[in-house]
Amino acid sequence: MWQRFTPYDLRVIGHYLGTLLLFFAALMALPLATALVFQEWEPAARYLAAIGITMVAGCSLRFLRIEPGRLDRRQALAVTGFAWVVLALFASFPLYFSGHYMTYLDAIFDGVSGLTTTGASLIVDLDHLSYADNMFRFAMHALGGLGLIVVALSFGLFGRGGGASLFSSEGRSEHVVPNVVQTTQFIARITLVIVSVATVIITALCLFMGMEPTRAFLNALWVSTSGFVTGGFTPMQLSIMYYHSFPLEAILMVLMILGSISFVIHAEVWKGRPLPFFRDIETKTMVLWIGVMAFVFTATLALSPFDDMLALLRRGLFMIISAFTTTGFQVVTTNQITTAFSNGAFLTLAFIMAVGGASGSTAGGIKFSRMGIIFKSIVSNVKETLAPDSARVVVSYNHVGRRTLTPEIVKEAMTVFILYVITYVIGALVGIAHGFEAIPAIFESVTMTSNGGIITSVAGPGMAGTLELFYIFQMWAGRLEFMTLFALIVEVVASLVPRPRPKERS
Repeated sequence: MWQRFTPYDLRVIGHYLGTLLLFFAALMALPLATALVFQEWEPAARYLAAIGITMVAGCSLRFLRIEPGRLDRRQALAVTGFAWVVLALFASFPLYFSGHYMTYLDAIFDGVSGLTTTGASLIVDLDHLSYADNMFRFAMHALGGLGLIVVALSFGLFGRGGGASLFSSEGRSEHVVPNVVQTTQFIARITLVIVSVATVIITALCLFMGMEPTRAFLNALWVSTSGFVTGGFTPMQLSIMYYHSFPLEAILMVLMILGSISFVIHAEVWKGRPLPFFRDIETKTMVLWIGVMAFVFTATLALSPFDDMLALLRRGLFMIISAFTTTGFQVVTTNQITTAFSNGAFLTLAFIMAVGGASGSTAGGIKFSRMGIIFKSIVSNVKETLAPDSARVVVSYNHVGRRTLTPEIVKEAMTVFILYVITYVIGALVGIAHGFEAIPAIFESVTMTSNGGIITSVAGPGMAGTLELFYIFQMWAGRLEFMTLFALIVEVVASLVPRPRPKERS
């Protein structure tokens, strides 16, 4: 029998959602400060009002339970699952009233996209967006890329109770160090170091290109943040193509790759042990998968109308890295993706995004670890078929140490893989039902579920509300890697269905 949420559970969940809302209100102080510094009075008023509304809601929820105690696993799943949507709803307030969105649902879409680091945007006239609104968009990326719960735990917002349950409920299972709080603090620290170094380098590059100092610094900060957390938002409508700079593209390619590597591997390299990176099953799977896909993608692009082979290789390489890291940066226009790219190139990018990056990283998608484990399980089955009846086949793999492939590990990998594939297919069918061609509908479905961010003509400002809502669901499900979301849905449905009355004895 499915467990139900009790009134006590709801009060505890509300308390911790209130804590996250108060933290989110504090985050809104960043765009407010930006607006004040640059004398953007209208955005300043919007963010001041948004902070007030968010704080009132957060305080009200916290008072549902003054001393909530330790979170159990069910409560942690609910807090994590609801947090991504609740925070996106409050993020939509200042975004919508900026005047850059056709509908309120478009603003909610961008709030979910920013927090889940999908990077797909329905904003209108991005090039003239205020500094404050841009700062807020990239602050959401930073918060969502590291993980709402990871950031909250690193600040000690949940106290000492339920840290492990919260950490795992966000799709993370590997600790950099045994202590969960220290793990989250390490993730935040390494992100700060990498983004800071990249910001300095890109600022110098933008100054060399002729940008004024303030704009150069802000553009560098924003694209560095978006690149490392594999977010995809950019301050300009043309994405990275706006800069027309190969050195900048090269830096961002390195940033995106670093963001798609597991933080556990980052920790090993940080400690002076680089060998685990080269031995890891994810690294080997990545090299094999990207090598094959790069060959196929380049072959299909050879028939596309680009000026020269150098431009072909440069843009193709960047788009491959943007796709497999699920960042969503583009060096070709949306029109070129839908018209100049062949169907083969189109689908190849979709396949690359579908798999995504490494587990325990900021990237989305199925993940290399699961693909590697599924491949290993196939090898194991072949060995068992060929081995004598008395033989015992043991298959092992490297993932921060030597591990034995067990049926439980294979089951988990296959379950998530199947859920991703089913969602990709359903999303494509929903797009087709709304009148779009099959290939763009498939591509857009993969983009949303993998939190990839490269969009075509299917998703756009003022799109059909039913399709937009389904895409929001896909971004939410993909970011939580399904199990947390499905467990939450089951709990909610079970709680809403009335209990059967016991039969009266005659």
